[in-house]
Amino acid sequence: MSTPLLLILCTAPDRKTALSLSRALVEQDLAACVNLTAPVTSVYRWQEQIEQSDEILLLIKTTKKRYREVESTLRTLHPYELPEIIAVPVEQGLDGYLDWVERCTNKEI
Repeated sequence: MSTPLLLILCTAPDRKTALSLSRALVEQDLAACVNLTAPVTSVYRWQEQIEQSDEILLLIKTTKKRYREVESTLRTLHPYELPEIIAVPVEQGLDGYLDWVERCTNKEI
């Protein structure tokens, strides 16, 4: 792995939206893979109120050099006014898998 990788966390309001976001990222070579979790319950403060929602968590595997494009795509397509987009650096992993993520996201840069 020569390019730093990221795991990006993003929540979506439902499975249909999560699938749509995931497909867009993979089809545009911005992510090698996106995992969708079973519904998670989020408790958060929004506009001075405590809210609770069932959401789908997206686990987006990409490279650091693709982060801005991933963020832009998510902001454009996401229905939330302020979507959760958090990037965590990947420090270690199976070499073959990490190389695959890099190859999948290294197209047309």
